[in-house]
Amino acid sequence: MWTVARLPFAIQIKVGQLLGVITYFLALERKHICEVNLRLCFPELNEKALNQLVRKTFISNAIGLVEIAIAWHREPEEFRDRVTVSGLENLETAVAKRKGVLLLCAHFTTLEFGGFLFNLNGRMDVTYRPNNNLLFDAAMYNGRIRHHPAVLDRKDIRGAMRGLKQGHILWYAPDQDYGAKHSVFVPFFGNQAATITATSRFAAFNDSEVVFYSHYRNADNSGYHLDFSPALKNYPTGDKERDAIIINKIIEDAIRKQPDQYLWLHKRFKTQEAGKSARPY
Repeated sequence: MWTVARLPFAIQIKVGQLLGVITYFLALERKHICEVNLRLCFPELNEKALNQLVRKTFISNAIGLVEIAIAWHREPEEFRDRVTVSGLENLETAVAKRKGVLLLCAHFTTLEFGGFLFNLNGRMDVTYRPNNNLLFDAAMYNGRIRHHPAVLDRKDIRGAMRGLKQGHILWYAPDQDYGAKHSVFVPFFGNQAATITATSRFAAFNDSEVVFYSHYRNADNSGYHLDFSPALKNYPTGDKERDAIIINKIIEDAIRKQPDQYLWLHKRFKTQEAGKSARPY
């Protein structure tokens, strides 16, 4: 990863594209997961369009792996001229209220790089799930702590809330399947999905502002666009299901802008209210 991080940017993109094509043909289980997810979420696609989107998704995911190497071994300032930003005033307004900001995002393939590039505009605490491989976990933690004031285990609720109480920005991605516990089943692209309810609890704890952060790789792979939404109004509502629906809709809208850059290789619909027999995979 250290070596890849120091290649010229154009070559890094080529490495990612090549890796994406290879994994498209070899990673058959992940390909099946991707196909199932896309069929569920984009039923209007014909077989040709579906296959094209699956292929583009694998390429985007592989470029994302290269971007992880960059994020853990380079400095954000080196990429400033490749970044455009919109809605920064929304974030600044939210921060100025001194109640902490819950900065929501989704698991796009640019997730790690989006966090890396955020440092061009501010500082934030981040949450993560420790990896079972201790060497990789150390590399991930060390790569992130270089750029962020706090790197919190996703189970460290107290640490996250303490940061919000101190007026910090907390980066949080609520769009993966973490099981039925602490989740509600609400629509995601028209399909019932286990959706965690911690988002509204975090927002309510210190009456923090909630801003959605989108990060996209340009279509020609020349650079990146970062966008900060206006702070959510009347959120949380006090209704866990309604709150989860609101967040899922925001994430859906963000995905539709660049669907190949989302992490469709994750089993988003693994947990089903009817039990294991209802899993689509």
